[in-house]
Amino acid sequence: MFEIRWHGRGGMGAVTAADITASAAIKAGFYALAFPEFGAERRGAPVTAYTRIDREIIYDRTPITNPDIVVVLDPFMISSPKVLAGLKEGGYLIANTTKEPSEILDQIEDLRRLRITVATVDATSIAMSVFKLPIVNTAMIGALVAATNIIPLNNVVEVVKERFPERLAEANIHLINESHKLLKVMRP
Repeated sequence: MFEIRWHGRGGMGAVTAADITASAAIKAGFYALAFPEFGAERRGAPVTAYTRIDREIIYDRTPITNPDIVVVLDPFMISSPKVLAGLKEGGYLIANTTKEPSEILDQIEDLRRLRITVATVDATSIAMSVFKLPIVNTAMIGALVAATNIIPLNNVVEVVKERFPERLAEANIHLINESHKLLKVMRP
C-alpha cells in the first residue's frame, strides 16, 4: 500500500489533489481512497488530506501517521515537525518551494538519515503564471507523478478532463505538465 499525506492551507487545493490522485489511481487499476482532515475550516488554515493506493480493497480510513510520501503545498510548512512526522525510511518528500532538493536535505538533518528522496518544484510560480492565484494542487500532482511514477500521468490528465470544464481542465493540465517537467529530484 502507498500512503500519501498532503499538507497545505485552505484554498491551495490539498483535498482536491488527494481526491484527483485517488481517482487517477483507480483509473490505473488500483483501489484508492482519499479523505481530508480539517482544523478550523477557513481559507489559509492548515489542511491535511490523505490518499491510500493499493492493489487490494482498502478498509483503513484512519489518518495516515506513517506516510510513504509527504506532499507539501505550502513552502512555509516544509520544515514543520508535524508535516514530516512519521515519514517512512526510504520515502519521498515532494515540496512546493524555490529551494533545491540539496538545500532541503541540508536544512532537515533527518531526511538524509532516513534516506528520503527529496523533490522540489516552484509550483507557486507555475500556478501564478496561469491562474494569478497560488492554487498549486494540480502542479503538485504532476510533481508527485514525476518523482514516484506511482500512477501514469495520462490517468491524471483523464481525471482532470472529466472533473473540470474544458478551459479550466486545459489550464490544470498545463500546470501538471510544467511541474512534471521542472521537478528537481535528489535521491539518497
